[in-house]
Amino acid sequence: MARLAAASLAGTAIEFYDFFVYGTAAALVLGPLFFPTFSPLAGTLAAFGTFAVGFVSRPLGSMLFGPIGDRHGRRPVLIASLLLTGVATVAVGFVPTYDSIGIAAPALLLVLRFLQGLGLGGEWGGAVLLTAEHAPPERRGLWSGFPQVGPAVGFLLANGTMLALSATLTDAEFRSWGWRVPFWGAGLLAGAGLLLRAQLTESPRFQELAEQGDRAAAPLAEVVRGHWRLVLLTAGGLAVGYAVFYAVTTWSLAYGTERLGVARTTLLGCIMAAVAVMGALTPLAAHLGDRFGRRPLCLVGCVATMVWMFPLVALLRTGEPPLMFLGILGALLAFISMFAVTSAYLPELFEARVRCTGAALGYNLAGVLGGALTPIVATAMSHGDGPPWGVAAYLTAAALLSLGCFVVLPETRPTADRPDGGRSAVRPLEAGEAAV
Repeated sequence: MARLAAASLAGTAIEFYDFFVYGTAAALVLGPLFFPTFSPLAGTLAAFGTFAVGFVSRPLGSMLFGPIGDRHGRRPVLIASLLLTGVATVAVGFVPTYDSIGIAAPALLLVLRFLQGLGLGGEWGGAVLLTAEHAPPERRGLWSGFPQVGPAVGFLLANGTMLALSATLTDAEFRSWGWRVPFWGAGLLAGAGLLLRAQLTESPRFQELAEQGDRAAAPLAEVVRGHWRLVLLTAGGLAVGYAVFYAVTTWSLAYGTERLGVARTTLLGCIMAAVAVMGALTPLAAHLGDRFGRRPLCLVGCVATMVWMFPLVALLRTGEPPLMFLGILGALLAFISMFAVTSAYLPELFEARVRCTGAALGYNLAGVLGGALTPIVATAMSHGDGPPWGVAAYLTAAALLSLGCFVVLPETRPTADRPDGGRSAVRPLEAGEAAV
């Protein structure tokens, strides 16, 4: 289990590195380089628009790769998705700017960002299922929580590279070629990830389904027909996590540097320190999910988000690095209390024959609801001179929506009378007997 968890963590870290490095570049340089005819605000909004395309394509990636995982195994999905995301990320580093090829430059960004999202949409389902389906039921939350550390590691790699380049290059050098280096580095990381994943064994639960001849003939159709309420509830429940994460890691970076005049390296350092603490505490939160249940942790995360969003904005508005760090850290701790248990919760909600498709689809639809629009909406709401209280209200409303979804969803933690957790939880939802 330790070797498998480490390999899953490394793979998700590489995939999310690819995804996050684009978000940081969008906040820092893509606006003026690819939308130079726009005003600074409009250029940032346009750059975040290309950023949002990756979220829109993630559910499509789930629809493409999820059925492969349910029909042919979790392992092939991990290799194919990593390859697609890695190639698309490296290609971003070679796209000429608007000054060189005109409108074709942002068009190419859109295409490559779409392919990034497509690959990541398949990645998460395969990675967490391979770990969750190997893990013993009483420790499933802990072991499947390790892939959820991957996004924090990927974020630190992406932003650490950006931070090092920002600190060592002049502004002109960074805008000319420095921002491209992290995208080129994705090729080396993808190669290392493929070597790791080639050594993984297939999930025992999938092998059991294959031997019994119980694989779904059309997993996507089966999910849409029999599990659509569950998909929508999981997407709504997880939406606030995406909204909070990308508000504090992407919007706050643009807001702090452009509106408050905080140095780019200083603010990146604050965000990275908070993400490092979040990543270190993820296994603990996942273990608490084994101890107290998945749903209670999600409910706590939603309530904590509602309480913290206005203090977050107030702390960011000060422009003081220690206070900004405190605001970001509080938001990320609320976020991880939900997302640490997600990799056990979602697979347990869906029966094994459609688990790769259903869990990935719910997870990535949440990204569209919470992650795609948040940097755009938050940037538009923070246009005035005063504190951006509208951003706090927006995130609080998202938390309220997610809280309602988690109230309806059942608990799935395995117990002595329900050792498999998920299979007994999904049946009432399919039959329409739950509170849905």
